[in-house]
Amino acid sequence: MSSGDMYSGYIGKLIEELERLPGIGNKSAERLAFYIIGLPKERVDKLSNALTEAKEHIRCCSSCCTLTDRDICTVCADEERDHKTIMVVENSRDLAAYEKTGKYKGVYHVLHGAISPMLGIGPADIRLKELLVRLQEDVEEVIIATNSSVEGEATAMYIAKLIKPTGIKVTRIASGVPVGGDLEYIDEVTLLRALDGRTTL
Repeated sequence: MSSGDMYSGYIGKLIEELERLPGIGNKSAERLAFYIIGLPKERVDKLSNALTEAKEHIRCCSSCCTLTDRDICTVCADEERDHKTIMVVENSRDLAAYEKTGKYKGVYHVLHGAISPMLGIGPADIRLKELLVRLQEDVEEVIIATNSSVEGEATAMYIAKLIKPTGIKVTRIASGVPVGGDLEYIDEVTLLRALDGRTTL
C-alpha cells in the first residue's frame, strides 16, 4: 500500500504528486506534505504562486538556451564577457556550477540533454542546431563541458566532429571530473582544474 492510499483525500493526493518529483521517495513525500500542510496559508500561497509564476515566465534564452525569465539571460547580455569563447554544457545547473567559481569569463551554450541512443535521444533532440547558428558569428573557441558519462562523451565527440571543419578551436574539459560525475555536484576547485587543463580535440 502506498502512502497515497493510506491517507485519504487531499493529503493522499498531495503525497502522490510530491512523490512524482525526481529524488523524492515515499517517506520524503510524506514529510514534505505534512510540512506544507502545517505552514500558514500565506506561505503556502507564496509557494504555489512561485511554482505557477516560474512555469509561466521561465523560458530559454534566445542566445544560449539557458533557463531565464528574460529574452536574453544576464550572462549573454553582459558585454564584458568574452563572447568569442563558448562553453557547451548539458543543462542550466551545469552552467550555474561554473558561474559559482567566478573565474570563467566566456559565455555558454546549454544543450538541454545529451545524445543517448539507448533512450532514443538523438542530435536533433538537443540544442545543437542553435549552437551551429551561433558559430556563424565571431567565435574562436568552443569548450565542450558535457558530463563525463558515456552519453556526455558521445555528445562531446559528435560536437567536435561537427565543429572541426569550421576551423574553430574545439577543446574538452580535462578528466579531473570523475567518470559519470554531474558537474553540478563537483567542487569549484575541481571544475577550475578541469577547465584549465582542457585539451584540444
